[in-house]
Parts: sequence; structure tokens; C-alpha cells
Amino acid sequence: MIEKAVMKQALSLISKIHEKGNRFIIEQLNANGVKELVPSHGDILAILYHHKKLTMKDIAEKIHRTKPTVTVLIDKLEKLGFVKREKSTEDSRVTYILLTEKSEKFKPLFEKISKDLNKMLYKNLSQNEAELLDNLLEKML
Repeated sequence: MIEKAVMKQALSLISKIHEKGNRFIIEQLNANGVKELVPSHGDILAILYHHKKLTMKDIAEKIHRTKPTVTVLIDKLEKLGFVKREKSTEDSRVTYILLTEKSEKFKPLFEKISKDLNKMLYKNLSQNEAELLDNLLEKML
């Protein structure tokens, strides 16, 4: 069994890495004149860039957040013009979240910031170390 002190250190380190990543994202967004978005919007945009159209429930499951948290984030993204809601034609109880033209125009900058963030975070790791780290973190999740 792993000692509790080691687990506390891992969580502390993960938290510090998360904070460093968020600071980087905010700096890059601000440097590119995007002041309205925050790092927590990134998970939603990333999943929608990949899947194009999802329900709130699907988004919440894929980004490991609660539905109420996702609702608040989606509301903000919709207000800012990055996403829109669309009722299902098959089931009126189902609402899909889709990207807008604004979010599609934002995609190249999103991808650049994501790429630069990964370069910054993984810069001192070999390819094998980076893959191992990702696998271990996925296992912890």
C-alpha cells in the first residue's frame, strides 16, 4: 500500500501543474485579445471540436464535471456566442450543444494555445516519460 504522504504530494503537485497551466492559458488568451474566456471553457470547446454536437449530459460525462457546472459554463459560452443550443428533431426533451461560427474561427488559436501548453508542460520529459505520465494520470482518474 502507498503511504499517505506520497498521495498528498502527488495531489499537491498535480494542483500546482494545473495552476501553472491555467496561468499560461490566461496569459495566452489575454495576449491574443480574448478576455472573456477562462480555462474551464477549454474542456467544453475541445470536446465539441471533436464531437461537433453533444447533450449537456454527454459533455458533463466526457469532461468529468457535474451537469450543473457544465450548465453554467455552457450558459456563459452561449452568451459569448461560442455555442448554441438546438432541440432534437426526434425528441423535444433533448437539447444539443453545438459550436457557432465564432467558435470555429477561434479554433486555430485554441489549437495553438493547446499545442504551446503541451510543449511547456512536457518540455523536460522524453517521449516515453510523457506517455508514462499520461498513462499513470489516466489510471489515477
